[in-house]
Amino acid sequence: MSKPVSIAVVGSGYVGLVAAACFAEMGHRVVCVDNDESKVKMLREGGVPIHEDYLPELLGRYRNQGVEFTTDLSTAAKEAQVIFIAVGTPQSQTGSADLSYVDAVASEIARSIDSYKVIVEKSTVPVYTNEWVRRVIERNGVSKELFDVASNPEFLREGTAVIDFLHADRIVLGTDSEKAAALLQEVYAPLSSGSYYRSSTAVPGMRGESDPPPVLLTSTKAAELIKHASNAFLAMKISFINVVANICEAVGADIEEVAKGIGTDTRIGPRFLSAGIGYGGSCFPKDVAAFRYVSEQLGMEFELLSEVEKINTEQKARFFRKVRSALWTFRGKRIGVLGLAFKGGTDDIRESPALDIVKQLLHEGSTVSAFDPAAMDRTREVIPESAQMRYVGDAYAAANEADALLILTDWQEFRELDLARLHYTLRYPIIIDGRNLFEPSAMAERGFTYLSVGRPPAQQTRDAAVGHRLP
Repeated sequence: MSKPVSIAVVGSGYVGLVAAACFAEMGHRVVCVDNDESKVKMLREGGVPIHEDYLPELLGRYRNQGVEFTTDLSTAAKEAQVIFIAVGTPQSQTGSADLSYVDAVASEIARSIDSYKVIVEKSTVPVYTNEWVRRVIERNGVSKELFDVASNPEFLREGTAVIDFLHADRIVLGTDSEKAAALLQEVYAPLSSGSYYRSSTAVPGMRGESDPPPVLLTSTKAAELIKHASNAFLAMKISFINVVANICEAVGADIEEVAKGIGTDTRIGPRFLSAGIGYGGSCFPKDVAAFRYVSEQLGMEFELLSEVEKINTEQKARFFRKVRSALWTFRGKRIGVLGLAFKGGTDDIRESPALDIVKQLLHEGSTVSAFDPAAMDRTREVIPESAQMRYVGDAYAAANEADALLILTDWQEFRELDLARLHYTLRYPIIIDGRNLFEPSAMAERGFTYLSVGRPPAQQTRDAAVGHRLP
């Protein structure tokens, strides 16, 4: 390992908490700062507020040793060589990123600077944010020689964020200062040199000592654009394949075959070509809107991104119409729902397409029994439990006596369900799959009426239908 660097991470959300734990795993001294006293207390006492593979293990290993938690930003900033800003940048009503939290943190950091610091944007921010941060710090009376502002965007997938951090596709360091670049390279040296992967306790992943992640040194503006452009492009791939799926439905083709044919082209690749009910989460909706807003402010109409957003909204509406076509009416129907998070492997429900569909079902008068392996507690805060909305302990309880079962999140455990048990548990063996987890012909042979995305509907066979219990 290289020489440890003293690091402060401001913000203990998905990005900040994962970054703090991973920097400690890389051998650095880390202080994680949050202004929420109850959250800091919970983290100090061993709590883990988000669902992420390997995160509980890393926090357990380094809590109060490699990582400390505090509400005292001033002291943390004074003692740190590098300060990562990882606070929220929510979407405003105009579609732009709300940078008020970044502004507040930058002002407080400025009042604590008494030696050279590298202040790093880790939050997803629009281009030119580095210049604004610099202005804020200078306006608070800090000499230019005492700080540099850099951009180090994250490319983490929720649910696999620790692996993505430690086994990155690339490490982007955006800075206009050689001094700052050298210090940031020192921060990431355990990964870029491959030395981290020699450790017997290293988190497993695709990288190794002979194949470490590449470091891309760019300007701060380029780094900021890389993050927004990357997320916008991935959202575009999702919307593109969903339109192709709709064409497949119209002509009777199978989107899985088409997506495989597209994805085996090395210029395109297979990732993010899974048809479904649209993208969600804390990044894609916000970042697409923010990138479009920035383009408009620069005098360029990025109409492609407007279409990406429109397609994503329409995809949820198309799926709901598919459910209606299977059930005819909703009032008085009991619907089982599998999945509430915006994707499998996380408890994040922000901008979740699943929640939009559940809310529509409730509005139409259905009774919903829902199960998600990780996201039910968070969903209860948004959709309280009631006579119409029930949260249950497993997938089979969600399906019990249901008129239909909807699959809305691609959890691996849903792929492994006992289909015979599921068939018996449902009132009617109707499954409407928004994530294409099963093969239509196999579902028909097992007695299900099975509707999915971008594939012909599959009706239960006569022999299988005879075997189903009557309601």
